[in-house]
Amino acid sequence: MSRHHYEASRDIILARHEQGWPYYALIMAAMRDADTDNLAKLRAGWPEVYEDLFARYNAPGGILPGDPPWPGGQEPA
Repeated sequence: MSRHHYEASRDIILARHEQGWPYYALIMAAMRDADTDNLAKLRAGWPEVYEDLFARYNAPGGILPGDPPWPGGQEPA
């Protein structure tokens, strides 16, 4: 790794807080973008996140049975 990776991680965290992104959204995003070796590592560390991502990826609109009608569980104001 390099200083570039470190600085980029700081930018990502700033954007996360500015946008209000949930923590697991970052893990899912990393899984979506990972190569085979890194996906295996992420999957081993967060198997439940991988299972949810895989299920949603294969579900129409990413919606699973039992999901609330709006992301986050509440209707926008």
